[in-house]
Amino acid sequence: MENNITMPDNHRRKTLAQNAAFALFRILSGVIVAILLVILAFIIVKGARALSWEFITTPPADGMKSGGIWPAIVGTFYLMAGSALFSFPLGIMSGIYMNEYAPKGKVVGFIRMMTNNLAGIPSIVFGLFGMSLFVGFFGFGDSILAGSLTLGLLALPLVIRTTEEALKAIPDSFREGSLALGATKLQTIWHVILPMAMPNITTGLILALGRVSGETAPILFTCAAYFLPQLPQSVFDQCMALPYHLYVLATSGTDMDRQMPIAYGTALVLVIIILLANLLANALRSHFQKKLDAN
Repeated sequence: MENNITMPDNHRRKTLAQNAAFALFRILSGVIVAILLVILAFIIVKGARALSWEFITTPPADGMKSGGIWPAIVGTFYLMAGSALFSFPLGIMSGIYMNEYAPKGKVVGFIRMMTNNLAGIPSIVFGLFGMSLFVGFFGFGDSILAGSLTLGLLALPLVIRTTEEALKAIPDSFREGSLALGATKLQTIWHVILPMAMPNITTGLILALGRVSGETAPILFTCAAYFLPQLPQSVFDQCMALPYHLYVLATSGTDMDRQMPIAYGTALVLVIIILLANLLANALRSHFQKKLDAN
């Protein structure tokens, strides 16, 4: 009789604890979303006043007290493309090696630990390293090439971990079935494993691009120009970039009343670029997933 009374009481307590935990999670999620919406609303309200077609397509003028941000937009895309050319192939191949070829043991564990540590290093450290290695040692100078390589190093750990986790999620039965049918290991990876993992890999790649597009410290020491109205002519030229342009507008100048609206407009354009990168990630993920489901 006592057991019959105790069991409903225990069940009731567990149910109450579960409901309380879920309620706490909902509240915390709501707070996070509310903070995000407040930040976005603030940037949109402040930045929309400066946003116009002329603002986007013209270079800065009058010591950045007027004009637009076109060279900064172009420079940002150059740096994103350059970092992608460096980090994507190297990161994907490293992730494939760690998950598919490297023997499981202390070596892979050490590499994984160092990759995680590299992902946690502050971006300003990457900037100092890029300045010493690419600007100084290799002699690239303050240039798009040096900035792209530095940002590529910053994105590399994220690409490696994303690729490895995406490959790890594929069941071993697909590998074993492909090998049993006579395919080589390389053919199995290229024709079976990579297509199945591509949705998650693509998401990680685009998110890595979104991260490097907003970094200021790495380009501060390697490529960013304070005021450069003309577009760069080669990878060895300096360039303007939206994060550094925003930093300069908000922290220095002789007429802050005229510069701050431009700073808010620059921040809004940067947020829009990152938002478009995330939307592109979702679209590519859906495309590859539908293609995979069709096959």
